[in-house]
Amino acid sequence: MKVVIAPDSFKDSLDAAGVADAIAKGLGEVWPAAQLVKCPMADGGEGTMEAILAASEGELRRQSVRGPLGQTVLAGWGWLPESRTAVIEMAQASGIQLVPSGQRDACRSSSWGTGELIGAALAAGAQRIVLAIGGSATNDGGSGMLRALGMRLLDAHGHALEEGGLDLARLARIDASGLDPRLAEVQVEVAADVDNPLCGANGASAIFGPQKGANPEQVQALDQALGHFADHCAQLLGEDVREYPGCGAAGGMGFAAKAFMGARFRPGVEVVAELAGLDALMRDADLVITGEGRFDAQTLRGKTPMGVARVAKRHAVPVVVLAGTLGDGYQQLYAHGIDAAFALASGPMTLQQACANAAQLLQHRAADIARLWQSASRK
Repeated sequence: MKVVIAPDSFKDSLDAAGVADAIAKGLGEVWPAAQLVKCPMADGGEGTMEAILAASEGELRRQSVRGPLGQTVLAGWGWLPESRTAVIEMAQASGIQLVPSGQRDACRSSSWGTGELIGAALAAGAQRIVLAIGGSATNDGGSGMLRALGMRLLDAHGHALEEGGLDLARLARIDASGLDPRLAEVQVEVAADVDNPLCGANGASAIFGPQKGANPEQVQALDQALGHFADHCAQLLGEDVREYPGCGAAGGMGFAAKAFMGARFRPGVEVVAELAGLDALMRDADLVITGEGRFDAQTLRGKTPMGVARVAKRHAVPVVVLAGTLGDGYQQLYAHGIDAAFALASGPMTLQQACANAAQLLQHRAADIARLWQSASRK
């Protein structure tokens, strides 16, 4: 019996490796001789770097960088030496979890630290950069990242703009002469799970600004500022990419990566699956168990269980989901490669209790699945 265990993290509870460990422990109670293959996963958000490094045995490197509001943070980034690939998770340097909820400021937060991580990867000789851009605190169109890599954004008097998205409204000139020339030699892949454009009703500011601290008036001002930035970028580059799907991801980081790095956009779970070698692990598997904190109709938009199921179905391997909760419309996933789904709770409990006991709950549900499988196999 071979089981591939490929879950995402459970937010505020366990990282993906911890989820996989708990599931394996439960399966091992019933199937002590089974081959249990743990492959922690992610979909481009927080935890993507850790999942890739855990699966590929890459190197974790650390760099002190400028955080979203200017504070110094110690950020990790991944290095895969054989392929000279750098794995940069924006959340490490510019993530919303780095800013207490009462201090979140979409107008001033900056992606500068992410640019510093990209600079470290270029200095290491990266030929490919995987940029995972989920979980950002920023709404600056990626301008902070570009400035950290040598670009200058100037007002009408030739003075440098303040950091953050709002001050882009005062932009008069872009000086890209100092932009790191090594960017032209590296392949950049953006791992994201959203397809929003930069501006408008479905853009970065309108959709994601409020969760980053923007009120309705600030959302409108930020949207206009990003549009102004995009106007100047189009004039400089001779091409306008603001409507490209994904350019609104991470407060416009997708826009900067597309416009100035020629980035290719891919679903985050697809990138992680490739680097983790998930397809090869599936080839002779009997069962796949995946999972996430909340499993619902939104999972169809490219979250981890859906990506895992696509790979599993190429090998005709059944897929079972373990989730913290089963939300509205989760049954839709049964038509897209998911064979069964189970919630963890063993009885009435608060969210805090569920998070605190997630490892034990995962272990128990995994053992239950193994017992059911074992019973059905005897008939």
